[in-house]
Amino acid sequence: MPTKITNLLNFGDLPKGYYGKESPIVILPVPYDGTSTWGKGADKGPDAIIEASANMELYDIETDSEVYKKGIFTDTPVKEASSPEKMADAVYARVKEHLNNNKFVVLLGGEHSVTIGCAKAYAEHFKSNGKKDANAKDANTNEFSVLQLDAHSDMRQEYQDSKFNHACVMARVQEMCPIVQVGIRSMDVSEKKYLKKENVFFAKDIHANKETANDWIEQVVSKLGKKVYITIDLDVFDPSIMPSTGTPEPGGLWWYDVLALMKKIFENREVVGFDVVELAPNKQNKGPDFLATKLVYSMLSYKFK
Repeated sequence: MPTKITNLLNFGDLPKGYYGKESPIVILPVPYDGTSTWGKGADKGPDAIIEASANMELYDIETDSEVYKKGIFTDTPVKEASSPEKMADAVYARVKEHLNNNKFVVLLGGEHSVTIGCAKAYAEHFKSNGKKDANAKDANTNEFSVLQLDAHSDMRQEYQDSKFNHACVMARVQEMCPIVQVGIRSMDVSEKKYLKKENVFFAKDIHANKETANDWIEQVVSKLGKKVYITIDLDVFDPSIMPSTGTPEPGGLWWYDVLALMKKIFENREVVGFDVVELAPNKQNKGPDFLATKLVYSMLSYKFK
């Protein structure tokens, strides 16, 4: 397939008639990288994903579908960058607007802190009868929960004088609703007491039980609420296939590990939205950019097949 040049206007470089505002799917770029502490460049992630998507085949083999025909609208980016708190508020407002219009939102980061405002909008929109129980043992006792795929637990209560730092994202989300964490392999000791260990699936344990892969996937699904928002930090993948992140960690998950999990969740729960964050693109290696865009499209294909 020849490489296409895109003007970065719409995800997938879709043909006319499939990317209008009336589309049920919304791609929302949030090019924010204000609190990352090592490798920078996540603010370039959304553009890199959209650029790579122009070179992606729009037919999905696994689901035998062309999800773009449902309509995928690429919204203007959220560019608030004065502080992580104000950025979260801006994301919250934009996502809330789309949810009120019954859209399925896919947020493209940016660093992981962009998830906070999005998760807040979703938690408010889908909470069960105005109640939530963040202390429940299993998320499936709740109507709504968040699934995190990540190398890091992101459970610091505060970091570098901010509770909205990218290292605090899941601490904030856990205040809103139950969470399930998958692929974790790095954390500070201060985060340990905030983990609900029965809802944490460490990468080492996933790798140690490859022969019973479906078991850990079934366990993850069993912990989730009826409605699920998924946040994917791309460093959940092994750095051999996803080196373009700010804080890569060895021992990550593989492409088909993640797809098998995603497929099972989409089959057994109502996924109401998701984000893909922390791509710090490298001009010399486009592979990770394409992995990110293919992941987005595969997940949309599972949802709308």
